[in-house]
Amino acid sequence: MNKDDLRKVLKPLIKECIKEVIFEDGALSTVVSEVVKGLGNPLSESRLPPPVVPKEMVLESKEQAQVRRNRLQENRNKMMKAIGSDSYNGVNLFEGTTPTPGPSATQYGALKDVVPNDPGVDISSFMGSSRIWKKLAGK
Repeated sequence: MNKDDLRKVLKPLIKECIKEVIFEDGALSTVVSEVVKGLGNPLSESRLPPPVVPKEMVLESKEQAQVRRNRLQENRNKMMKAIGSDSYNGVNLFEGTTPTPGPSATQYGALKDVVPNDPGVDISSFMGSSRIWKKLAGK
């Protein structure tokens, strides 16, 4: 019997024996428990607290939205009265304005100070216009 024939016979037998020792005899669970004991600290899962959602971000009913819009309009009217309606030649300074956004839903991260509906910067023509970028991209 040559070396390759012996390997073909012995390899499946050895593989089966190792599986039997590891799984059926409990050697794997013993090794794992010993490793955990060796760590010294009990394993525990830590979780971050859920993000705080501001009241402004909570979905509101149609009635609540209408009440909020009415309050905003009343505040605008009060401000116009305080400024004086004859000031600025009767131009409504608050026409077409929206209130500044409150704190964002995510208080952490690189985009925490960016308004959620900010369109950002259009970079679609950035990569296609230069020969250098095409060369770097391998085109």
